[in-house]
Amino acid sequence: MDATPSGKSSVQYQKIPEQTITTIVTSPIETFQRQQRHCSGNASPGEFPLSANPSIVLHVLTACNLDPQDLAKLEVTCLFFRRPAHFAPECELSLSELAALDMCRMRAIFKPMTDKQRQELKQMCGGSWKLVLRFLLAGEACTRREKSQAIAGPGHSIAVTSKGAVYSFGSNNTGQLGHGTTDEESRPRLIRSLQGIRIIQASAGAGRTMLISDTGKVYAFGKNSFGEADYGLLGNKLVTTPQLVESLKDIFVVQSAIGNFFTAVLSREGRVYTFSWGIESKLGHQTEANDLQPRPLLGPLENIRVVQIAAGYCYLLALACQPSGMSVYSVGCGLGGKLGHGTRNDEKQPRLIEQFQSLNLQPVVVAAGAWHAAVVGKDGRVCTWGWGRYGCLGHGNEESESVPKVVEALSNVKAVHVATGDYTTFVVSDNGDVYSFGCGESSSLGHNTVAEDEQENRQVNVLSPKLVTSLKQVKERVVQISLTNSIYWNAHTFALTESGKLYAFGAGDKGQLGVELVANQTERPNPEKVEIDLS
Repeated sequence: MDATPSGKSSVQYQKIPEQTITTIVTSPIETFQRQQRHCSGNASPGEFPLSANPSIVLHVLTACNLDPQDLAKLEVTCLFFRRPAHFAPECELSLSELAALDMCRMRAIFKPMTDKQRQELKQMCGGSWKLVLRFLLAGEACTRREKSQAIAGPGHSIAVTSKGAVYSFGSNNTGQLGHGTTDEESRPRLIRSLQGIRIIQASAGAGRTMLISDTGKVYAFGKNSFGEADYGLLGNKLVTTPQLVESLKDIFVVQSAIGNFFTAVLSREGRVYTFSWGIESKLGHQTEANDLQPRPLLGPLENIRVVQIAAGYCYLLALACQPSGMSVYSVGCGLGGKLGHGTRNDEKQPRLIEQFQSLNLQPVVVAAGAWHAAVVGKDGRVCTWGWGRYGCLGHGNEESESVPKVVEALSNVKAVHVATGDYTTFVVSDNGDVYSFGCGESSSLGHNTVAEDEQENRQVNVLSPKLVTSLKQVKERVVQISLTNSIYWNAHTFALTESGKLYAFGAGDKGQLGVELVANQTERPNPEKVEIDLS
């Protein structure tokens, strides 16, 4: 999610029934105001009749980037905004619907769609362009689509500029850096074979990397399998340069997520597809572990639009967008209660996490750690659940939670972004402050606090959210945090600022920090600027 304070893209739209204006306006409007303000007809001299200038009104609605809920309220409160505007060729659309359609046309993934595809998407979203806009904005908000991003993978790192260029560095034993070799890189290096291709999203797993282009194509390199664990027998053939994934060429992909034993992708239309891990139908289908064909994630999600996916150790989370609001579904391994259903049972089909309704929380971004998960709500609350080892849930203890629980220690913080790793969690607030908690090994929490009884440089665990003061020293707003999500690799962390500067800390033994380490040094406890401009 793009951690900016505006919150425009994360506002939730719900269908608003026809109401009188008195039910919308909270305070009475004085008589002279009612007489002076006209939307149409019988305008007094000097007044501006909106009905005489609908094209100007449409331009204002579009230029102001009103969110779908505001457009819906305009329709409810004024006939002028909900009656047909008679603009060709969409003569039957209201001004609010036309404004929503125009804003949809500005989105990169909407532009290449045919009229037929657009109409199909409209019906999938509920029959309104305002709902389509809401769907598109929700996806942009939680994945930093088309914006700069940094990925702290298991031993290697990927950085994508706002213009779509890709840099990689770190471990390269299987060609996961994409440079045509298996040599490690301790500094960011441009993947030149991608010249002319704009990348909008990246994901990194153990020994492999996936990139998504603005045309929906998927490029993969490293291990040639989508399904093995960190140290598996599959994927012996190495791919050292980005190669088009042929099995996905007919699917317009906007996001990928790499988990243990499986890989998942999300289509432009909000459908989820998974590769591998079909043993015992754990993802709703029965396939071999080395299956390279994408399988749609069916069941309850078959007719529900998804805007974000997140993969952890043997499980998947899906953030769904429906006319009634946002929701989260989970599927896969339930160890530790990480599926959020109040049990530790596995789920072979996606299942709705019902606890958010009880908490009256509208999820806007999800994060799947190795053994625990987290969500940020529209109101800025943070929920965590799963195994609580090392304090990674932030509740002041190491107890596990099998349903989402609000992190009370962050009650005075309005969160806009969350990231999870192997027993670690980071939260970014609306003012750019960063909090972290959980396992302190590898200095990946950024606190540089050493236990008093430890002679070696071993970091202490943090059981409750703690402000990362070292990141305040960079004197820039942090908009994204990425940290290693693997049980086999020492963790490192990236902090990306609003201006495109990248800071790194944690484990750097393979060059994955992109900064120089002194002799015998394997990690950096404090954030250090990576010499790369992602703006």
